[in-house]
Amino acid sequence: MDKPGLTTDETGLTRCTWRTAAAQYPDYHDHEWGVPVADDIALYEKICLEGFQAGMAWITILRKREHFRRAFEGFDFRRVALYTERDVERLMADPGIVRNRAKIVSTINNARRACELVDESGSLAAWLWAFEPGTEERPALVDLAYWTGNPTSPASVRLSKALKKRGWTFVGPTTMYAFMQAMGMVNDHLEGCACRQPIEDLRRQFRRPEL
Repeated sequence: MDKPGLTTDETGLTRCTWRTAAAQYPDYHDHEWGVPVADDIALYEKICLEGFQAGMAWITILRKREHFRRAFEGFDFRRVALYTERDVERLMADPGIVRNRAKIVSTINNARRACELVDESGSLAAWLWAFEPGTEERPALVDLAYWTGNPTSPASVRLSKALKKRGWTFVGPTTMYAFMQAMGMVNDHLEGCACRQPIEDLRRQFRRPEL
């Protein structure tokens, strides 16, 4: 019998059950979720997409991700920082993305804040990875109770507060925890998931960017 939160497939591999919830999830779960990322543009993109997800299911954003990338010029934040009201109206008319004015404006605002941060510290990745939680802060995912409600962590609260202080928007603690999970700052593949140890190995080998 599978443990709570885990499902064994016909090949005998056990993975997190959420992997089976949509056709796009297996590849995302197996090859992307939790893999450490140090690329500034990829990190900015993920913050923005997590912001667009607020109040929605992640699968909705994942299905639209390629269109988001085209609409926002690959999430090159130096390009997005130059967007004007004309671009806001262009994006509001684009059915391939989530047409929420506040979230679109937030993406442009956050691009400008990202430029400021990089100009100041040299690297968005180094600044963000400085908030990686220590081992003592990482929650033990022993059952599905952890996944109920809106999960946060002390580290995601700190990151959220620091970003908001710098003027970023749509970066609440829950959103930032989801960001940390996806970008490999924590490994939340459940114990028993076939991906947990490979992700842990990648995290061990990963060279953290330094300020």
